[in-house]
Amino acid sequence: MTPAELPQLRQFDTTIRQWIDMLGDYTLEMLHRPPRPGSWTLGQVYIHIIDDTGWFVGQMKEGLLSRVDADKTMHPDARAMFDRNGFPDLQIEGPATNTYIPQPQSKEELARQLMEIKTTVDALFRDFDPAVSTGKTRHPGLHFFSPLEWLQFAEMHMRHHLRQKRRIDEALSGGVEGD
Repeated sequence: MTPAELPQLRQFDTTIRQWIDMLGDYTLEMLHRPPRPGSWTLGQVYIHIIDDTGWFVGQMKEGLLSRVDADKTMHPDARAMFDRNGFPDLQIEGPATNTYIPQPQSKEELARQLMEIKTTVDALFRDFDPAVSTGKTRHPGLHFFSPLEWLQFAEMHMRHHLRQKRRIDEALSGGVEGD
């Protein structure tokens, strides 16, 4: 199967391209402005997406290169998310690790990092056939995903944060407050 034939890869490319393109709508100052005290800025959302997606890409690669844990399955909650192809519409306070998310240094840095992720993912699925790669890796709370499942999960995660982006945009423009 060629990368162009993978619907998960096409959707991932579309969603990451959307995040890259949206950077043109903001100044760096706008990316640093919190919608309310103590909440994430849009710049921090970008950093979070880059950090998490980079980790997901490592999981994809590990699964593509191994046959370990092929018999393991995902958690039923994960199966429900995959079946509906989306995260639940929940607002979570801060990252799961409670670590500080820094502000981006520049819009160009964000665009470059997102493009690097896109290029890496495209190359992975060009160079390795997910149909013959049986390895799975463990998600910290949702059990085991195959490389294609990690790809779908990464795209769902980015799309989930589009809702957060809309809430931040509304709050910054004088609309509903939220993150």
